[in-house]
Formats: sequence, structure tokens, C-alpha cells
Amino acid sequence: MSRLMQKLMCAAALAAAGMVAAAPALAADKLKVGVSMKVLNAPYFAAAMESAKARATELGADVIVADAQGKMQKQIADVEDLVTRGVKVLVIDPADPEALVGAVNAASAAGVKVVVIDSTLNPKANYLTLVQSSNRQNGALVGRWVVDNMGDKPLKIALISGEKGNPVGKERRDGVLEGIIEAQLEKTGKSNVQIVGQGWGNWSDEGGLKAMEDLLVANKDINMVLGENDSMVLGARRAIESANRQGITLVAAADGQKEALALIKQGKYGATALNDPALVARTAVDIGVKAAKGETVNVPKVSYTPSAAISKGNVDKFYNPKAIF
Repeated sequence: MSRLMQKLMCAAALAAAGMVAAAPALAADKLKVGVSMKVLNAPYFAAAMESAKARATELGADVIVADAQGKMQKQIADVEDLVTRGVKVLVIDPADPEALVGAVNAASAAGVKVVVIDSTLNPKANYLTLVQSSNRQNGALVGRWVVDNMGDKPLKIALISGEKGNPVGKERRDGVLEGIIEAQLEKTGKSNVQIVGQGWGNWSDEGGLKAMEDLLVANKDINMVLGENDSMVLGARRAIESANRQGITLVAAADGQKEALALIKQGKYGATALNDPALVARTAVDIGVKAAKGETVNVPKVSYTPSAAISKGNVDKFYNPKAIF
């Protein structure tokens, strides 16, 4: 028996015996939505959390938020706590595709409707759907933009990745690289792309800065930076400026962060892909709340939001300077 199920049974027994006082809790007649974020150290995650909170509130639910602070074991404990506190919907951005399976399955067994966002969770886990952008479709679009704008120039890419072993990061870089290769083959019948170095930026601006500093010291012929999110590329840009290096095109596999879009408008940043955290989170809350209310929810195991490569030609369609992200 899982630790969560043991807690639930114990709590129920104590409550029946009148041995626990009622918590100053949320309104008993209101649906409770739990939001479990793996981290909040980048604007994307903060925007997803705020959007989930806002949408759940709009739908008349109470919201409980937990920040795992990048610690897998804390997120497992967070999920257990949220279930114990009576949430009927759990929106979760999992820190690990395997380690969170047990906690999610225990939540589902307790009657909670679980919707995963952004990061991959083993599809064998018992959740309604995973809501995310399509890394493959976004990558193909960004890769084509790279080839359309850099032509048949040999690509010397500095790759900045989020964290080792993260499946979303791998999907994102693979998507762009596959897109580049396919576009090059279509255009010239051959491919000329080289990863001259890989750095790890932990998804953050500061991490991207440090990773890029090291990559610039080790490589003198970089002509493109590919980052797995905008935050890291924005940090990389600061390192490039400090080193006074010229002729480096900046590309992100995902997000559409407003600071990146502002630079795209100015011609100082090449392209990124649409991964709208607000849309992802709202969609997840809608699905979970419908299911919790007993409505029929016909969704695939993965629900993709629309894909787009954002560059100077279409940035005005997506840029919102007042957005959180």
C-alpha cells in the first residue's frame, strides 16, 4: 500500500472517531483544484501557475498551489498533501517522467482527475491527458526558418540544454535538428550541421549565461545558438554581448517568452517556437474540471496546443508586453 493511501485511510479513521478538528480549510462545497509545479524558477512556470489559478477561479473552484523547487521527492510529497487536502483536480508539471508515476496513480486511485502539463510523464500512468506544445511540429518549423534564413551556410551550433535526462529538452532539440536536416536536404540535397558543444543551463537565464560563457571560450567558430527554451537563450545573448562576438544567430526550440519576442521585433533574436504556458494551463484546468464534474471528456493521451515558429515576420501576432511570460 502506498504512503498516500495509508495517509488517506488513517485520516478517514481519525475523522470518523472525531479525533481531528476541522481545518480552517477551503469552502467545503467548492471544487478544489491542486496545481503541482516542479519549479517556479523561470517565467514560463510562473505564467503557467498563474494561468491555472486564474482559470480555476473563473470556473468557481478553490485553488491550492505547490512548488517542488526542483526537488523530485518534494513534489511526490506535495501531491500526497494535495490529495489529503481534498483536491478533486490535480494539474501537475512533473519533475521526472518515471518517479512521479506512483504519486499520480495514487491520486487517481483516490478519485482525483489528473492532467499533466508541459513535461512528459510515462503514458502508462493513470492520468487523463498530457497538455503540451508539439516539440516535433514546432521543431520542424523552427528548423525550416533556420535554413531559410541561413541558407547553405555550414551550421556551427552551440547547444544549450535544460537538464540532463529531461525528455522534453531532448524532444525539443531533436525536433529542431531534425527540422534543419530535412530542410537542408530539401534545399540542397545534403546536410551540413555540427554541434560544436553542449552546455547545461537548467532552464534559466543565469544558467544560459554561464553555459554560453564556457561554450564561447571553447569554440571560436560558433554561428548559431540553439537553446531548449527562451530563458537560456536570453542568458546566452548576454554572454555573447559581453564577449563582443558577432555573427551568431539566436534560436530557441520553444516558448515565445515576451523578452525574446521584443528582441525578435528589433531584429536581435532570430526565432522561437510557440509554447504558450497560459494556454497550456487553461486547457488543462478546463479538462480536469469537466471530468471532476462528471462531464464526458474525450481526449487523447497527449493534447497538443497549436504550433508556430515566431520570427520578425509574424511576431506582432504573438507579442504581448503585458503578459507574465
